[in-house]
Amino acid sequence: MGLIQGPTELLPVSSSAHLSLGPWMADWDWDRIDPEIRKSFEVAVHAGTALALLIGQRRLIESELRAFDLRRASVLLLSFIPPALIGYFFERQIEQRLGGPEATAAGLLVGSAAMVAADRNPQERGRGDATAVDGLCLGIGQAAALAPGVSRNGATLTAARLRGFSREQSNILSRTVALPVIVGAALLKGDRLRKRGISRANRRALAAGTAASFGSTLTSQALIGLVERDRALWPYALYRSGLAAVTLFKLRSERRKRTAVEVPGANNGSSHTNGAATNGSIGTVSGTTKPGTDS
Repeated sequence: MGLIQGPTELLPVSSSAHLSLGPWMADWDWDRIDPEIRKSFEVAVHAGTALALLIGQRRLIESELRAFDLRRASVLLLSFIPPALIGYFFERQIEQRLGGPEATAAGLLVGSAAMVAADRNPQERGRGDATAVDGLCLGIGQAAALAPGVSRNGATLTAARLRGFSREQSNILSRTVALPVIVGAALLKGDRLRKRGISRANRRALAAGTAASFGSTLTSQALIGLVERDRALWPYALYRSGLAAVTLFKLRSERRKRTAVEVPGANNGSSHTNGAATNGSIGTVSGTTKPGTDS
């Protein structure tokens, strides 16, 4: 999962969607893991990405810091406040009500439509043109990305393109405002884990994921150029829509299977056959488990 995080974070395809849908599509027992640990793992791999970006994009960061002034500070602050407030107060409610493959697929589709619509705007603004209002719009985009599948990168690119920034500058703004949010989320989760404690096995998993994310991000830096060049965002929207379609297809197939198990032999209308099929399906007769089957 750490290896998946790097390239999917650098492109507007929603790394969080890949982190949540990957285990589900692979039929892992992901739901058995403590939700807080799952979320902490996601933040940990994002922290690995942030560290890799600090190293890989250090020259750009140095350039931005040398030009740092009150205007840039206001942009950064206003881009941080909305996701920080929404994440701190409503993170658990968002996860409980908007979690799951279906909501993630919806987020992928809605985000794709917004990206395509925003990318139709003219590229009139460039480096040094960002204002406090732009920072607030970027912050609202980052807050919206707390919904599964929307994509923080995609949402901030959408906000920047809606404000008329070039694709190259939109990408720079997206990566610049991401670092404080990622670092803040990592510190918050780290403090929560410290207070509640974490097992040695989970510490190893978090460390492995963070290291893999760091490595995959550092070796995928060239992907940033794909978005920065004068290219439309529709290929990424198309990929996201395809991922959503695969997700919805798998959901539909699983529902059909559940229906078949719940009402076995319904097509022939025979209660005797139904009973036999039921016993054969679950491998039990009168409460005892048949040899060779799962209880």
